[in-house]
This record gives sequence, C-alpha cells and structure tokens, in this order.
Amino acid sequence: MNLLPRSSKDFGSVDYWDKFFQQRGKKAFEWYGSYLELCGLLHKYIKPREKVVLDKGTLDAVLTDEEEKTLHQVDRMLAEVGRVLQVGGRYLCISLAQAHILKKAVGHFSREGWMVRVHQVANSQDQVLEAEPRFSLPVFAFIMTKFRPVPGSALQIFELCAQEQGKPVRLESAERLAEAVRERQQYAWLCSQLYRKAGLGSVSLDLCDGDTGEPRYTLHVVDSPTVKPSRDNHFAIFIIPQGRETEWLFGMEEGRKQLAASAGFRRLITVALHRGQQYEGMDSIQAELSARVMELAPAGMPSQQQVPFLSVGGDIGVRTVQHQNCSPLSGSYVVEDVQGDDKHYFRRLIFLSNRNVVQSEARLLKDASHRAQKKRKKDRKKQRPANTPEDLSAAPGQSIDKSYLCCEHHKAMIAGLALLRNPELLLETPLAMLVVGLGGGSLPLFVHDHFPKSCIDAVEIDPSMLDVATQWFGFSQSERMKVHIADGLDYITSLAGREARPRYNVIMFDVDSKDPTLGMSCPPPAFVDQPFLQKVKSILTPEGVFILNLVCRDLGLKDSVLTGLKAVFPLLYVRRIEGEVNEILFCQLHPEQKLATSELLEMAQALEQTLRKPARGWDDTYILSDMLKTVKIV
Repeated sequence: MNLLPRSSKDFGSVDYWDKFFQQRGKKAFEWYGSYLELCGLLHKYIKPREKVVLDKGTLDAVLTDEEEKTLHQVDRMLAEVGRVLQVGGRYLCISLAQAHILKKAVGHFSREGWMVRVHQVANSQDQVLEAEPRFSLPVFAFIMTKFRPVPGSALQIFELCAQEQGKPVRLESAERLAEAVRERQQYAWLCSQLYRKAGLGSVSLDLCDGDTGEPRYTLHVVDSPTVKPSRDNHFAIFIIPQGRETEWLFGMEEGRKQLAASAGFRRLITVALHRGQQYEGMDSIQAELSARVMELAPAGMPSQQQVPFLSVGGDIGVRTVQHQNCSPLSGSYVVEDVQGDDKHYFRRLIFLSNRNVVQSEARLLKDASHRAQKKRKKDRKKQRPANTPEDLSAAPGQSIDKSYLCCEHHKAMIAGLALLRNPELLLETPLAMLVVGLGGGSLPLFVHDHFPKSCIDAVEIDPSMLDVATQWFGFSQSERMKVHIADGLDYITSLAGREARPRYNVIMFDVDSKDPTLGMSCPPPAFVDQPFLQKVKSILTPEGVFILNLVCRDLGLKDSVLTGLKAVFPLLYVRRIEGEVNEILFCQLHPEQKLATSELLEMAQALEQTLRKPARGWDDTYILSDMLKTVKIV
C-alpha cells in the first residue's frame, strides 16, 4: 500500500485525502513526525508562555503549485502570520521543504526583514510504517523570527541548523540556503535507497564540518552480496589511516571491494580523513560518526546492534602538512609527511585538484622517522592532535632517502634502462637523458646518483615545482643535472629544429595533464600526437629507448595512442603496474632490437647486479627483473 502522493498537487485534493484515510483506516498517522519525534525541536524554539504561530504541514498542503491563484492565497496566509506576531515572535513551520515551498517561504520573510532559519528534524526517515519503505524526504522546520523593520536596511539573515543540538551555520544568500537544503534531501534519498537494496554500485559522499562547511570525511559504501548474512556481520565502518587513502586497497573501487570481502561484512563503509582537519583519535572519530553512519545501515540489521569500527592496527595514522601553496599553473598543492604500513615515513606532493593521487613521493631517512615517532608519543602524552604541523628537519630536503624510489612506475622506468644492453658500459660510458616532468625530482635524481656518467636535462613547465623539489625533496642541480623551465612540447620542438640537434640515449615522459575531463591523465594528448612523436624520434639515438608513463582509462583512446606510437617506434613493450592505472611503455626504433623475455630478464639482472656493487647506494628491495617479468610486446 503506497500512501505517498504522486505529486505535490495531491496535497490540495479532497479526493486524495478521502482515499488516503480509506486506505489508512483508523490507525493514527503522523506524516511529519509525532510529538515525541518533534518535541526536542519544539521545546528549543517555543516557551510555554509565548504565542507562536505553529504550522505542521499546512503551508505544504496549501502551496501545491506556483499558479497565480495559489500564490495569492499563500501570500494572504503569510501576511496574516506577520500581522498576528509581535516583534521577536516566531513562525515555526514543519515542512518537507520542497523547492517551490522553500523559495516562497524564504523569499517572503527575508523581504520582510525577518531572520530565516531552516532546521532539519533529526531521524525523520524513521517515521514510517514497518510494512512500508522508508519515507525518503527529510522533514525540516522553518523558524522565521520577526524583526523590527529598519528603514533603508538591506540586512538579510539566513541560517541552517542540521541537528537539534547543533550550532546554526550562517549562509550568504537564499540561493545558498536552498542549495544546502537540497544537499540534505539528496542525502536522505540516498540513505533510503541504500536501506531498501544493496548493490547500488559505487556510492560515495562527503561529510562536512558543521562550522566551516569544509569536507571532513569521505565515505564509500561497499556491499558484498556474496557474504552470507549472520547476526554479527551486517555492517562495519573502516577508518582509513591518514595518508593511506591513495593506496590501491583504499583508493580504488576494486581495492575497496577486496577489502570488504576480506572483512566479511554485508556492507562496509570506508572513511577517509581529510587533510587540513584535526582528529583527536579513533574514539573521538567514532563518537563523531556513529549517529551519521547508522543512517547508511542496510535493511535487516537487528536493532541496538553494535557496529564495529575497524582500522589498520586500530590507529588513525599520521599526516603532517609541511608546506602548502598555490601555483598559477598547477593550482593548490600540499607537501605532507605520512606514516606507511612499515612504520617508515614518506613525504608526498599532492595536487589538490586531484587529491587522491600522489604526484611525487620520497621516503624519509630513519632519523627523521624516529624524530616523528618521538613527537607523536609526546603529543599523545599532552593529548594534542598527532597531525599538528611540525618541521621534521631544520633543512627539510636533507631528510630524504635519495637511494629509495617509492613509485612503482618509476621503478619500472629505471628497469627499462636494461633495454640499452651491456650494463657495465652503461655505468662507465656517458648516458644522455631527457626527462620531461620534474615533480619532486625523484626520478632524475635517482639516475644522477646511480649512473655516474649520466648527464640529465629535466624539463618542467612550472617553476613552483622546481622550488618544491629543491626545498622539500632533496633535489639539486649540478654539472650533470640541469633543469629547464619550459613547456616540454616547446622544448623538444626547439631541439628538433636545430641543425646540430642533440641526441639522447634515453627520453622519459612523466608529465600529467591538467584537464580532468580527458580520459587520459598522463601525458597530455599533445605529447603523443604523431607529428610530435616524430620530433621525439629525431633527438633519440638509434639504439636509444623512449620511456613513457601512460595513465589512460579510456580503452579506445589508449588503443589509439598505442597505434600512433607503433607507427613511429616499431618496437613497443608495455609494462602494466599492478593495482594502478599506470602502464609504462618502452619504445625503440628498430624491430631487430627486440629481446625475448628471457633475454630481457637477463639484462635486468645484470644491471641490478652492477648497481648492487658497494658504494652505489642501491636499495636491496629493488629487483629490476621483477619489474620486467610481465612486459608484453605490442
């Protein structure tokens, strides 16, 4: 039995109400909530001795459309409200706050100079019959307070209060108030859909700070339809440690599905903590989120059941923002230190336009990590948030472990040097390299330090990134390492146009696109246009290798890119980075340079053994041959 109207016009229809009560019978029905459900709000705004105008659903029933006759009738009603109330008196209207109703009520009273507050009634979606689906529209209260008219004053006050005990948030306009109400209505609709059925697909939402409106938590709802229901496995919350939200297990949909399946719950909510927000610890987060996340619980969960809060090691992790700024080219960015699952600390560069992607990453030296751990223990004793900004070193760039490559795609790009063959000569003879895209500088710096005869030209379009790399990631220029502040397209075009053009043994592209609408985020499409690839070819030695970091989710576009590359570089290897979208492309000019997989692995092992020699500073965790085991020839 569905008692909900088909449209708002039904509220003003005698036939609708006759049928409603015929179907309903003699059972009591409180559409917008019973007294017990509304008393907290009523007692907040109404005192026993006050004369207040109280409206429960009347405005909704009268304002069924925006026809002239209807609007005139509503104007008369609201004018009478204003006439009978004294200054300081309130019109308290319980409503579903549909768009046309909110527009009319807010517009009328704000023009009269009244203070306008919209207050969401807590737990309104529970006011339904057990045999019927949840009522998906939340209930609001309009609290319109009459002010004494001030001639010539244009002051208008708009406030929103999301909870009965919450602080009201002042908004700048009626339009912004309507938008905020609409967001809460959409959230309530989402909750009702999640309650009715599982498996809606990828569902995510932000919970914002009630005072500032800034995002505080990002929630992902993950259902596991294959999990067999039992009393204790309906629902759980997983708090992602700070700084680990970019990892595949937490940051990608497939990773979250795997996490949910291994946790063994019908529904798992993953919660990412936002940078720039302060968190006291797991207990305070649980207290803050408990009521809100229960609105996302699945149907069939026993009442009063405890919902477990899970995490990695029961900790919320550590995130220390070391530096933040805004670049005219790259936009807002932050440099932050986070703790990894191996207790090492890592420094990351994040562009806030794509906050879940690590742009550059470097491991901190153990002494810096040790100081951070000591600070954290000290903070706990002082009961101070563990993510309070702190400079880990007087000279921040000196705390970087330059022998360690964090990014898997950088490791694969280094492994691609095995295609140059003869590792011993690679270390003893000049190696000319061009790297387009500096970031934190980890990739060119690694080559510089491990290949003593290398000479590297790095091209970076954004001068701010050179400053970041130098100050925060231990990067420095030398006689063998030069940075050119230029557009990579223009720089290569200029080189290719010279009569005595330079020749590089290795050319690497690790440059991101600033256009989020494209299906390819690395590199920008212009870098793989065939005319430009011909210019790249012209500055590569005949036996050289062109290595490209490709991040492309559009399969059709990716096929087109590979076809274009093959037309210029007939020999093309592809190495997919597990758990990431990245694919590393190794391009060479001559098909006869082709190596069988066994030969490729032998070359990688030989290069690795050479680099493992004393004084090379090679990290023992790198196995270059592993980087090339899954290479495929296109």
